[in-house]
Amino acid sequence: MLLAVHSGMILVFLLLGLVFSRGKGAFLIAGYNTAPKREKEKYDEQALCRFMGKMMFALAATWVPMTLSALLDRMWLLWLGLGLFFAVCIGGGVYMNTGHRFEKKKT
Repeated sequence: MLLAVHSGMILVFLLLGLVFSRGKGAFLIAGYNTAPKREKEKYDEQALCRFMGKMMFALAATWVPMTLSALLDRMWLLWLGLGLFFAVCIGGGVYMNTGHRFEKKKT
């Protein structure tokens, strides 16, 4: 049962990664989807979605050690996977929200 849950999470992150990598699914990005239209126009939606796709693939990869933990009954793999998961989440969030990386270039 636990293996099915872990595998399902990997599948969810991979599917989201595919959607975002194609530049679609911006309505799934928290904060962006609730922003007013005027605010959304300031951002490059395609670049934001592509970055989120990379982040989803990274999150899928961090779930692999957690799945192996359930298979091999090794608790350290679970902690490794959780640590990597939080590192990707925090690092990705900081990267997205600093440096004006996803704002449209003014011409």
